[in-house]
Amino acid sequence: MEIYHNNRCRKSRETLQLINDANVEVEIIEYLKTPLTEKDLEMILMKLDMKPEQIVRKGEKVFKEKLKGLSFTDEEWLKILVENPVLIERPIVVKGNTAVIGRPPENVKKFL
Repeated sequence: MEIYHNNRCRKSRETLQLINDANVEVEIIEYLKTPLTEKDLEMILMKLDMKPEQIVRKGEKVFKEKLKGLSFTDEEWLKILVENPVLIERPIVVKGNTAVIGRPPENVKKFL
């Protein structure tokens, strides 16, 4: 199991705690420190069964100031997310060929 984690995010910390409490081995990927590639993000989106725009955090300052009201293709969103990882919804938990966004943290219970 992998968690794409931001330690500054309460929901991400709560999700990681749920996983740890279940004694499940998890690889923690701090995606703000080790940014994802477009290929990485495409694989995660495939496992989530989502399009790039669906995982954009629209409350973030960079979105409000630079992207709000604009329209982009999936490929353009991928580039935007790779260049601005703070915009990626968090946390994302991956297990095998499936993934889930841990908002709320209870979403990961199906993996435990």
